[in-house]
Amino acid sequence: MERKITDIALRCSNCGSEKGQMKKGFNRSGTQRCICKACGVTYTANPKQREYSEETRKLAIRMYYSGRSGRCVGRDLHMSKANVYNWIKQAR
Repeated sequence: MERKITDIALRCSNCGSEKGQMKKGFNRSGTQRCICKACGVTYTANPKQREYSEETRKLAIRMYYSGRSGRCVGRDLHMSKANVYNWIKQAR
């Protein structure tokens, strides 16, 4: 069961205060932005992870070394081909 923003006690990432937290729209990835009345800092309440899992990286590398191009691997896994090429360079 996923917890909603209203279920979580908002805490400022700067001063740690739980009182005076207000919602302030959403960022580009769709997560809730908040502002602290005490210190004035704007922060993301529950940020999304923006990296691929280790299993996905290993799968992309295996697919590349099995004879598929980086472009095909990227298209099949719905990611940029640059990610695939960067992971291959790191794996060497």
